Amino acid sequence: MKKSRLMMILGSVLILGLFIFPLWNITLEAPQYPIPLGMDIYINDFSDANPHDIKNINLMNHYVGMKYIPESIPEFKIFPVVIIAMSLIGIFIGLKGNKKWFIGWGVAMLVLAIAGIYDFYLWEHDYGHNLDPKAIMKFTNPDGSVMGFQPPLFGSKDILNFRAHSYPQLGAYFLGAGMALSLVAVWFWNKEEKDLAK
Repeated sequence: MKKSRLMMILGSVLILGLFIFPLWNITLEAPQYPIPLGMDIYINDFSDANPHDIKNINLMNHYVGMKYIPESIPEFKIFPVVIIAMSLIGIFIGLKGNKKWFIGWGVAMLVLAIAGIYDFYLWEHDYGHNLDPKAIMKFTNPDGSVMGFQPPLFGSKDILNFRAHSYPQLGAYFLGAGMALSLVAVWFWNKEEKDLAK
């Protein structure tokens, strides 16, 4: 089998790593927590970084009026189906398609990844700003507006006495590698075409 097709098939299989490894992690550091609180986000689940972390985050957030982190969200049903479908389509393209199809698959995956990141941002924004007005503790900004507690989409951010960190994990790297291999497949395809023309 040509290297171009192998690269396309390998890239399509790599994105299935999202079912094994976490996609993202949010960690909260504070003096009162010697071991930081953390949450791993999988394609179909939220998981404690350490035992009972999500429970402790929910208890802490309750005081400032934040919603509980749910056991499930609608995306946990949609994302796995999309990834399985894109993997199967990619494998088929690797077997039967050409470089235009390789590019099309890579672009489609990029669009889906951007849409997923935007959806994650919207979830974080609602989680950090849609506060219960009856919350036990209320904090305001210097201008008098209600303080938000949105964690960063990417990077680190101070929230009261907490330092919040938000970074991709191994699942995201599998996704990125799978997308990148579709471009590698195109490069090999072009090289193979040149070799045939000689």
